[in-house]
Amino acid sequence: MLTVVIMGSPSDKDFSARITKALDGFGIPHQVRVASAHKTPHHLLDMLAHYETDPEPKVYITVAGRSNALSGMVDAQVTAPVIACPPYSEKFGGADILSSLRTPSGVAPAVVLQPENAALLAAKVLGLVDAELRQKLVTAQDAQRRRLFEADTDATGRDRA
Repeated sequence: MLTVVIMGSPSDKDFSARITKALDGFGIPHQVRVASAHKTPHHLLDMLAHYETDPEPKVYITVAGRSNALSGMVDAQVTAPVIACPPYSEKFGGADILSSLRTPSGVAPAVVLQPENAALLAAKVLGLVDAELRQKLVTAQDAQRRRLFEADTDATGRDRA
């Protein structure tokens, strides 16, 4: 089981660190790579060909902003799920996200804007083939529910009805 995080450039390192930290929380092995669909397409294609020869279950998370060709290009080359997690930029007023949402036919990366949630989706996908990971997901969801129930109790001063 593996999650491959592919950054479009080194400037995505801090954003991607939030993804890998969440993956670590689930105990999911990961590798972080750098490749640009625009600037280093041959490198990207060689990298993907290497990963695709390994039958181990995997998920790709792509991190690229502005004109996000990376996510679509990765998805078009692999059979494993691809999660596009583009860093949002105030400078573009959200328009940069559109390149992650509008993809050609036959290309279907999931788009998740929150880095921690991209890791969560990867965990859910990999949990389909890993019972231990699936149990970690159940535990994490239970902890989320407890946190909210406790917050409601604190806010109202009474147990939930």
